[in-house]
Amino acid sequence: MRECVLVVDDDREIVKAISILLEKEGFQVIKAYDGLEALEKIAEYPVQIILIDVMMPKLDGLSAILRIRERRNLPIIVLSAKSEETDKVLGLSMGADDYVTKPYNPQELTARVKSHLRRYTRLGDVHASQISNRYENGRLLYNAEERVLYADGDPVRLTATETKIIDLLMRNPGRIFPAEEIYQRVWEEESFAPENTVMVHIRRIREKIELNPKEPEYLKVVWGIGYKMEKM
Repeated sequence: MRECVLVVDDDREIVKAISILLEKEGFQVIKAYDGLEALEKIAEYPVQIILIDVMMPKLDGLSAILRIRERRNLPIIVLSAKSEETDKVLGLSMGADDYVTKPYNPQELTARVKSHLRRYTRLGDVHASQISNRYENGRLLYNAEERVLYADGDPVRLTATETKIIDLLMRNPGRIFPAEEIYQRVWEEESFAPENTVMVHIRRIREKIELNPKEPEYLKVVWGIGYKMEKM
């Protein structure tokens, strides 16, 4: 059975373009052109994920999200031409799981849809936190006993050194680690000017876990201080 995606936007050309994109990936796509129609489609079809615009007639996207959240706990990705940080925060605070700015990158949009569906279907509650020796953060799940990192439910092939870095950061989400401390903990030795060594390993990990390594969501640099695993 194909996974069902609801695409909601008052711009019919955008709905058509996204539908073609997702149908090529094997998804069943349901279309709606305003918030009220979206609510009707959710009641009628087995929708598993929603892509929804913000500015729409009859019922805007944010109001629709509030109503959807009263009934269902499925992934919601907001599509909006507004790129200001306050708009993103508002969308997420209203119950959205992700926020994509128009014009969107087709490959990135498809990847986000797949990642949210995998988390929803394979890993259970998308907001589940640490369970035993399992550390979950957004798309990432680290099993400390197996010393294996999963992204979107799939194991990530990391080197031994990369695994040590992930072990440190996944156990301490939000904490900023200077490059010197990362080096000392991972390599277990003192070093002079370890910034480049750590930076190279961080870059390699980003290439393996980030949807867009050039704009990382998880492994963040805090300029002049160090690196951290962003809490999602």
